[in-house]
Amino acid sequence: MSDQLTPGASASLTWVVTERHCTRRGDHDIFSTPNLVHLIEDAAIEALAPYLADGQGSVGSRVEIAHVAPTLKGGEVTATATVTEVDRRRVAFAVVAEDGNGKIGEGTHERFVIDLAKFAAKLDGQAS
Repeated sequence: MSDQLTPGASASLTWVVTERHCTRRGDHDIFSTPNLVHLIEDAAIEALAPYLADGQGSVGSRVEIAHVAPTLKGGEVTATATVTEVDRRRVAFAVVAEDGNGKIGEGTHERFVIDLAKFAAKLDGQAS
C-alpha cells in the first residue's frame, strides 16, 4: 500500500436501484439495507484502489450504518467513502449515501489491506 494514502482520499459510486437491490414493503420495492452496505463497501474499495500495490486487495472488517430514508426502485443512490484514518494496514472511512431526495444513509466502514496470494493460501487451507 502506498504511503500516499492519507485521510481525505475518497471515491463515489452510483447505482440505479433495480429489482435485485430491493426488498418489498407494502406496495413498494425499496433499496435494501444489505445492498446499501454493498454499495458503501464498493465505494471504499474504489477509494483504496489507486493506493494498492500489485497483488494487494482489501477485506471489510467493520460496518456501522444508519439507513435513514428509503429509495424506490428506479432511483439512483450515490455512496461516498472518505478515508478518515490509516493505521498500518487498517483503513477507516466515513461513508454517506444519497439519492435525489437527500441523505439515505451514513456511518463508518473499516477495511484491512491484504496480500492476495497469502489470503488465497489461507482460504485454500480452510477448504481442505
